[in-house]
Amino acid sequence: MKPSPESNRIFDILFDNAEPSPIDDPAYAPYGNLGFPAPPVDRPWIYTNFVQSLDGITSLLGEHGTGADISQSREDRWLMDLLRAHADGILMGMNTLREEQSLRGPDSRGIVFQVVDPTLRELRRKLGKSRDRNIFVTSAAHLDLSQHKVFDGDVVDTAILTSPAGAERLQAQGGHSHVAIIAAGDKENFDLARAVSKLREELDVKHLLCEGGPTLYGSLARLDLVDEKFLTVSPIEVGQVVPPEQERLASEQAMPLLLRPTIFGGAGFTFEQVTHWTWLSCRKAGDHQFNRYRRKQ
Repeated sequence: MKPSPESNRIFDILFDNAEPSPIDDPAYAPYGNLGFPAPPVDRPWIYTNFVQSLDGITSLLGEHGTGADISQSREDRWLMDLLRAHADGILMGMNTLREEQSLRGPDSRGIVFQVVDPTLRELRRKLGKSRDRNIFVTSAAHLDLSQHKVFDGDVVDTAILTSPAGAERLQAQGGHSHVAIIAAGDKENFDLARAVSKLREELDVKHLLCEGGPTLYGSLARLDLVDEKFLTVSPIEVGQVVPPEQERLASEQAMPLLLRPTIFGGAGFTFEQVTHWTWLSCRKAGDHQFNRYRRKQ
C-alpha cells in the first residue's frame, strides 16, 4: 500500500520537557508527546498558536494576509489540527473571522474553524472531546449573526463573549438560540477576565486554544491569562512596512503607513512588567522551527 502523505510528516524533536500525551495513540507519532497540565480551578488553561516570520511578522496583509501565507508549511497546518484536537474551545476575535471572510470575496459567509485531518478528528474523539467549539470575543457585538456561516450551528458549536449591552443586541436578533452568549462586565463595558472564567463555569471549557488575532492576544497577555504559547518560526523575512508596490485591500486604502502586525497587539509592557517564559520544547521540519513556551508564574 502506498503510504499516505500524513505518514511522511515527521517532526525532528530537538528537545521536549513537556508533559506526556494523555493517551497512547499512533496519531501522536509525527510530533511526539503532547500533554497539558490540569487547568486552574477558576478558568481554562489558555494556550495560543501563532506563526511568524524570522522578523516577527504574522501577516503580510493584502491579498496574502493569512497565517498560511507566512507559514508555507504543511507541518504547521497539521500541528494546528493537533492543538485544536486537545481544545474544548478555539478563541478568536471577530476581526479574525471578518478578515478570513473578506479574503474569500464579497459572496462568502466565511469559514468554520475545526479539526480537518481525519486521524486527528478520531484522536479528538478518543480524548473525550465534544464537537468543535468556536468562541468569539466582541465587546460591542455590532454584528449580524446570519452573515457568518460559523453561527449556523450545523458544523461547530459557537459562543460569543461580550458586554451585557452587546448580549442584549445579539439576543434581540432571534433565531440563534444555539449560540451561547456569555455577558461579562457592566452595560457597554466588557470584562474579558470574567468572561474567560464564565467559559469554565457555564460551558466547562478546561483547555482553551487562542488563535488570535494580535489585539485579543495582547488583551489576554496584559491580564496574565496566557499560560502557554506554541510558536512556529517560518524561514522567511518580510519587513513590517507594507511596500508601495503591494496591492492593498479596500480596508487598507486609507492608511498612509500600513504596518504588518506582530503577535502582540495594543499597549505592551514596561521593562519592569515584561512576561518571562520557559522554553519547553523545540522541533523542526525542514527549515521551520516549532517552539513551545510556558509562562513563568
